[in-house]
Amino acid sequence: MTTRFERYFRTQMENPQVRELVEKELASLEVGTQIAKLRERRRLNQTQLAARANMSTPKISRIESKPTNVQLDTLIRIARALGARLEIRLVEHKRNPHTRIAVAGSR
Repeated sequence: MTTRFERYFRTQMENPQVRELVEKELASLEVGTQIAKLRERRRLNQTQLAARANMSTPKISRIESKPTNVQLDTLIRIARALGARLEIRLVEHKRNPHTRIAVAGSR
């Protein structure tokens, strides 16, 4: 049995603009989650990671919980502080052949 929220969510996700916003938010949260998990595997708390990365503890906390607009050099500093390397990849989305792709700057 589906709930009213599940039906509402499914309907909202049919809207391409809403879907794009949700996917962007989920991708952003994934970065923060990866940092937190690696920090925990290294048995570091946020204060210790902040000290190693030469940043403030609140900044580490913000990046782990809501990593929006984090600069690349900041991510590199965190990765080095965790004894890791930063890897950025562009991965093609599987798409429906009938889906129109909007190109930046065109409408």
